[in-house]
Amino acid sequence: MTSRNSSAGGSATSGKATIALCLAIALLEGLDLQSAGVAGPRMAKEFHLAVAQMGWAFSAGAIGLLPGAALGGRLADRFGRKRVLMWSVTLFGLFSLATTMVWNFESLLVARLLTGLGLGAAMPNLIALCAEAAGEQQRSTAVGAMYCGMPFGAAIAAVIGMLGTGDASWRHVFHVGGLGPIVMVPLLGAFLRESQQFVATQASKIAKEGAPTVAQALWQEGRARTTIALWISYLGTLIVLYFLMNWLPSMVLARGLTRVQSNLVLMLFNIGGGIGAVAIATIMDRFGRRGTVIGMYIGVVVALTVFAGAGGAGSTAVGGLLCGFFIVGGQSVLYALAGHAYPTEVRGTGVGAAVAVGRLGSILGPLVAGQLFALGQSPSMLVGSSIPLVVIAALAALSVVGAFRQRGALGAQGV
Repeated sequence: MTSRNSSAGGSATSGKATIALCLAIALLEGLDLQSAGVAGPRMAKEFHLAVAQMGWAFSAGAIGLLPGAALGGRLADRFGRKRVLMWSVTLFGLFSLATTMVWNFESLLVARLLTGLGLGAAMPNLIALCAEAAGEQQRSTAVGAMYCGMPFGAAIAAVIGMLGTGDASWRHVFHVGGLGPIVMVPLLGAFLRESQQFVATQASKIAKEGAPTVAQALWQEGRARTTIALWISYLGTLIVLYFLMNWLPSMVLARGLTRVQSNLVLMLFNIGGGIGAVAIATIMDRFGRRGTVIGMYIGVVVALTVFAGAGGAGSTAVGGLLCGFFIVGGQSVLYALAGHAYPTEVRGTGVGAAVAVGRLGSILGPLVAGQLFALGQSPSMLVGSSIPLVVIAALAALSVVGAFRQRGALGAQGV
């Protein structure tokens, strides 16, 4: 009995260490994803970049996220979550530092593209490691605890940007975003434990039958419906999320508020996202997936409605906080659903594919919003027009939950 209790205690400690290390990496991811936006104005001034060129500089990192996520998830099922995560973190750390040494527009594009590749490859491994480090009853909470690092990291990037003075100070955020991952790599090597579920699967099923193909991972054994529904829910939610992440300050300024008030709303959006990531995921573990998903998307619609109708600084700040809580927090729930949707031997591939499809939203959301702004649409109209997309994403997420029910996967959750 003592030996069993000791083993259980060691496993719990290892799981907490895994989640803590993954949280630190997610924090650095969030910082790096926000860094280009923070550094943009001073960077444009130094290199004499036009608005269109800055748009490409912002998009280069987002474009790298898509193949990075697909490749990182697939490699995780072949070579292990820990090993691929360490290479991913090394990649985005080195090229974040390389961004501080760019000399023209073309070198900037290459540095941001390769940074995005590393960032994209890391996320499926973070999700898989946290999902597999926790028990069935705490899996969503574990993923949510990790994901809360993303908005908090973005908030830190904003603070670094505000503290910097001088035209060359834009490099500071990339120094932090590059040195942090490099420091973390040896810590991951020393203290991060490879997923024991992955190790056991490698030693049994995959050793006997070989690694499943991508088609087997995504479309066979009754997973086609889940895969399609996950992709729709990810794409719809992330289009709205990245539209707000990129255009929130501009929409606040368009209402006649000051730049300080705009930064405050963006800060509250990120803080709300960090809190929501943990809170909503914990609610899902305690009370079940179906009710949580319904409540979460109702919250998204309410938050968007409040923000669209806000006029003064106070109501706009409340709207920004609510949008962060429900939209960013809701994305952590979708990541947790993907962790549940696929068995261990194909979890990296399945999660990576869903994250990659969702990354299209990071490109489409800002792009479509920018075109609508150019046509003279008001901020309220833009926010309101995203609500039908939220409804479609909600129906798709509920379809994922329904697929779990059919497989009997939710019996232990009481849903």
